[in-house]
Amino acid sequence: MAGNVVAIVGRPNVGKSTLFNKLIGIRMSIVDDTPGVTRDRIYGECEWLNRHFMLIDTGGIEPASDDIILKQMKRQAQLAIDSADVIILVTDIRSGVVATDMEVASMLQKSGKPVILAVNKCDSVGEVPADIYEFYNLGLGDPIAISSVHGHGTGDLLDEVLKFLPDEDTEADEDVEDYIKVAVIGKPNVGKSSLVNAVLGEDRMIVSNIAGTTRDATDSVVENEHGKFIFIDTAGLRRKSKVYDQIEKYSVIRARMAVERAQVCVIMIDATEGFTEQDSKVAGIAHEMGKGCIIAVNKWDAVEKDGKTMDQTRKKLMNDFSFMSYAPIIFISAKEGIRLDRLFELIKFVDTQNAMRISTGKLNEVLADATARVQPPSDKGRRLKIFYMTQASTRPPTFVCFVNSAELFHYSYQRYIDNQIREVFGLEGTPTRMVIRERESNKK
Repeated sequence: MAGNVVAIVGRPNVGKSTLFNKLIGIRMSIVDDTPGVTRDRIYGECEWLNRHFMLIDTGGIEPASDDIILKQMKRQAQLAIDSADVIILVTDIRSGVVATDMEVASMLQKSGKPVILAVNKCDSVGEVPADIYEFYNLGLGDPIAISSVHGHGTGDLLDEVLKFLPDEDTEADEDVEDYIKVAVIGKPNVGKSSLVNAVLGEDRMIVSNIAGTTRDATDSVVENEHGKFIFIDTAGLRRKSKVYDQIEKYSVIRARMAVERAQVCVIMIDATEGFTEQDSKVAGIAHEMGKGCIIAVNKWDAVEKDGKTMDQTRKKLMNDFSFMSYAPIIFISAKEGIRLDRLFELIKFVDTQNAMRISTGKLNEVLADATARVQPPSDKGRRLKIFYMTQASTRPPTFVCFVNSAELFHYSYQRYIDNQIREVFGLEGTPTRMVIRERESNKK
């Protein structure tokens, strides 16, 4: 992981996220003309002249706003400033210096951190606009003309950044592979950001009861007595019919991308609402992608209960999530910190199960025992023969069965074999895949 941190700040809609995406080389932050699209701090690794550092994209700062979301965005930007080694203030050549720019510049000067002034939207190549001299009024030194869309001036900007960064540690950075990547997913407003804040011990995410507050998938590094984790907080996944605006559509795509790069998915359910069809669809995304899965029933502290409530709820959820009966169910409260230690233990356990590799010899012992107990199906006098079985890959565990006829290997018998493997080897919390191969001589 990169050791030095550079924060990109500025008022809304000056092109911070476009610059962030340009510098890290991928489209991680949502970019849209609507002010306030980026709300939380978004992290990405940047490389320039063989130097690596962590770049933070922040929501726009509106110092005088009373809007609850804008006030929290300002707080998030302040947290980014506090944790940064260098700050890039992005302004807009088209609007010139406005009062908000002056207030933000004053806030940055008080931080005592090195500040680099970037004047964005200077899209003409080779000429510095005369209007750029106005930005000297901010008192932050020489402004650097850039175009975050076209990339003009970004090299000069990064050269300036490197001047303020300490030399990189000669020791190798810790391999990100040592970390378990955990995506926290669920429908809007089930407490995903609250859970991430609880495990971090800080208000890393903006939390409000306004559904859809989190729009980007956001990474947070957690190291504790349980191990090393990267938590990915995602925007709530809604039904497609509920995805009204373009930003919401981007958020769903980002959430799916977050699941794709995670190893374990914590599927959050609201205990006060109970199971909904949308919960099933959200869980289905993680199931289809073969991720390790945990069903976390949040807000358990808000439920009226007796000695039987938990068992009854567990049985109902096992029925509701019958397509992923392998997933363990845990009852938590992100707000009160209930069972978070147990959640970490489950994450580690499910990750090892998702990465489990079983030797061919042991697999075929289980196969021989299973076929002896329940005879393979037959049709018109022809019986299924499973010659042997081997594991092709992990994440999820994928098994290849070589048979005389793929047609005869019905889904029900495949499920029976899968259950026998799970009975012996566990594989709790992970889906499995079964690939059927006919021997060449048996193909028509």
